[in-house]
Amino acid sequence: MKMTGAQIVVNCLLEQHVDTIFGFPGGQVLNIYDALYEYKDRIRHILTCHEQGAAHAADGYARSTGRTGVVIATSGPGATNLVTGIATAYMDSVPMVAITGNVSVGLLGRDSFQEVDITGITAPITKHNFIVKKPEELASTIRRAFAIAGSGRPGPVLVDIPKDITAAMIEYTPETPEPTCKTDAPLPSLDEAVALITQSRRPFIFAGGGAIASGAANSLSAFADKIDAPVALSLMGLGALPPDNPRFTGMMGMHGSKTSSYAVENCDLFLALGTRFSDRVLCNASYFAKNAKILQIDIDPAEINKNIPVFASVAGDLDAILTELVCRLPDGIAHSEWMEKMKALKATYPIDRPLSGDTMPYAVLSTLHDLAPDAIITTEVGQHQMWAGQYFHFARPRQFLTSGGLGTMGYGLGAALGAQAANPNKHVINVAGDGSFFMNLNELATAVTYHLPVIELIMNNGVLGMVRQWQQLFYKEHYSHSVLERQTDLAALARAFGALPFTIAQPADIRPVLSEALKSGKPCVINCLIDPEENVLPMVPAGRPIGEPILTLEKGGSDETH
Repeated sequence: MKMTGAQIVVNCLLEQHVDTIFGFPGGQVLNIYDALYEYKDRIRHILTCHEQGAAHAADGYARSTGRTGVVIATSGPGATNLVTGIATAYMDSVPMVAITGNVSVGLLGRDSFQEVDITGITAPITKHNFIVKKPEELASTIRRAFAIAGSGRPGPVLVDIPKDITAAMIEYTPETPEPTCKTDAPLPSLDEAVALITQSRRPFIFAGGGAIASGAANSLSAFADKIDAPVALSLMGLGALPPDNPRFTGMMGMHGSKTSSYAVENCDLFLALGTRFSDRVLCNASYFAKNAKILQIDIDPAEINKNIPVFASVAGDLDAILTELVCRLPDGIAHSEWMEKMKALKATYPIDRPLSGDTMPYAVLSTLHDLAPDAIITTEVGQHQMWAGQYFHFARPRQFLTSGGLGTMGYGLGAALGAQAANPNKHVINVAGDGSFFMNLNELATAVTYHLPVIELIMNNGVLGMVRQWQQLFYKEHYSHSVLERQTDLAALARAFGALPFTIAQPADIRPVLSEALKSGKPCVINCLIDPEENVLPMVPAGRPIGEPILTLEKGGSDETH
């Protein structure tokens, strides 16, 4: 059958079972938006206030479901406004297809109105990108984009479509997409991995976001039981192992637990599963796991030996590899002395609460977990992000959505919109700092307009908290431009957007305010007042080994205890 290029775009989205897209219309995508009008009963479009919010919403949709998120923007500034959202998804391996319009093919390269080389701009931050210059290549390109975004190591793919391509009449033949099957590829040899594991006396597992992307939560738990090993998770890996599992030692890295730091320094086999060894994990790479052989398992061969040399590696799907290792490893592997040491360390240095006593962030987030343990939590970036990772106990994959790689302030509210659209029966809470809040507060209008009952929980300490913490510790308390001194009435602001305002000013407010917000079924803004002296601990200073974290810090000073 023949139809316009724009109609083919929408039909290809339907082929991929897309039910929700996020975007903002403009001149070069008007044909696509006209086609969307025809299919408005089959595809829900959420109009955000800014294209960056749309990109983050598509990201949140994808992270919370495992399905590819879709965002649409027009040419020029519409396309460039997607860049931060695309880069965020790229750094965290999130499947996304970004569709941008462009000027007609004959006008490309002439500095036409709202023309920009978006494929050139996004080449370093996409898994792949395309510009469609021939009408007959449109459908196959969109299908390829979805196949690339969701296969192997997931990531964002951009498809740039000139306006005359969307207007052209094109022959269209519907196709059913082939399901992505992780088990088609033959498994690599596991002989060396089996030998290393059976010879180890102090194995330590560190799992990252790849454990969630691979759907490896069950196989990870079975593997840890099989080899009788403790398990730490990266920030991106939270939820891959329930925190009440006795093997769990908490997060690892700059703000990881003391137990995890000890395990890194004293294990004889470090098993890196679905993790890329970020600098925030390694701390000082020269001292990392110096007493251990490192075995890295990752789907992306490019990540192996990239940030740290490893003794052995296996490249392939993590879930399939762990499942096979559980079958091949002998029964009866036990490391009771090693596991008892982990248990004793966790008793001395608890991983589920502050080492220096209860704090307001802990009280708020632990109470939130009590009231809504299955909630999806998104975050902005900063102290509040780390507190959420430490104190809200994520029991399942795809429950914690955060910008781990790029560290994007302004990510969380957009991501919360996408997660709420994809999960209408779950509570979705965005934990924000007051610095991040002012980067994306416009999307409160989107939440209200589309009846998305996200809760914006602002940890309001009047400062750029993580910046201030570094200034306190390493810059002689020179708080240069990190004190906000804003006079905004957040309650009045919330009401202006049509959201419900709440304030937590003291510990007695925490439970009643959170309970009322959760029961309201409406978008809410909670202004939670936090002492600016509250810091994120443990913390490994830049350049120090992972085994030397700051554990306590006196308020008003920089005294530290290792």
